[in-house]
Amino acid sequence: MKRTLTRCLLVASIAGLTATAAQAATTLRMAHFWPGASGINQDIFEAWAKTIEEESGGELRVQMFPSGTLAKPDAIYDAASKGIADIGATAQGYTAGRFPLSQIVELPGVASSASQGACVLQSLYDDGYLDDEYADTHPLFMFTTGPGGIHTIDTDVQKPSDLEGMRIRRPTAVAGDILENMGASPVGMPAPDIYTAMQRGVIDGLSFPWEGLKGFRINELVNYHTEVPFYTLIFVATMNQRVYDSLSEEQKAVIDANSGMKWAEKAGGVFDQLDVEGKQEAEDAGHTIREVKNPLQDPDWQKPLQDGIDGYLAELEERGIDNAQDVYQAALDASQACSSSQAAATQE
Repeated sequence: MKRTLTRCLLVASIAGLTATAAQAATTLRMAHFWPGASGINQDIFEAWAKTIEEESGGELRVQMFPSGTLAKPDAIYDAASKGIADIGATAQGYTAGRFPLSQIVELPGVASSASQGACVLQSLYDDGYLDDEYADTHPLFMFTTGPGGIHTIDTDVQKPSDLEGMRIRRPTAVAGDILENMGASPVGMPAPDIYTAMQRGVIDGLSFPWEGLKGFRINELVNYHTEVPFYTLIFVATMNQRVYDSLSEEQKAVIDANSGMKWAEKAGGVFDQLDVEGKQEAEDAGHTIREVKNPLQDPDWQKPLQDGIDGYLAELEERGIDNAQDVYQAALDASQACSSSQAAATQE
């Protein structure tokens, strides 16, 4: 009888310890809008989640909510801020006017690749230029797409006048203003809504990086592509501040070790590779692809692009954001520094 009792107590004790360990694990809910099967979800967010779990010894786990299932794309940042999600990853431009200095990185000529854009945006944040814009959350890392071009169903766009009157999906208000300068009629919508909108004839084309054409299956619907890099879409992965503060010092250290430039660069590399794959997909399908080299020096494209840059910076100054020009210059300086450092790393 005593042996049986002892054995039962031992089993109960082990079960109790297991339950306590399970309760000690913290599950972080992460919301974003990319499809679950996309390279962005798998190679950035799932990879980040796996790293967090491994380095925390299982104390931190990340439950993923892709495709806007926990919060709609334009509500993800607020969801992270208010605690609906513990972590959110979204495009700053989906909440128009909320991140005006961050969106300077979207302007033409700031970045020529996703790796460079991620480095520029993260550098601006690390250097303190963007602190006020993210004061209500705990930013983890920032990143960008590669340059976005113009993609249409049945129009071969070779110069801005070819866009006259066309309904073109724009990712953000900044890109929309530039499209309007080109003569297009910008239509705003989150990326997950594009496929259906094109099927129904709501839009004639869109502005998108190559990565997005692959990830959201848009290459199935368009036939013409104009590589005119007139914007870069920016993103942030950020955490609810109260949730971060509630973690143990060891757990915070794991989060901190997987924040900042380290993961900005990883994300940029993923986007660059997906850009290559997205363009190759269009080439394999026999699509028409036009390339506009150095559009800020091109006689047809230079004016609407430069007008977009000048107009956006002037708008920020009119809103009382007096350091807009300084941040723009800092972005250009970071662009040069990031390009040089990446070139040096490639040679090593």
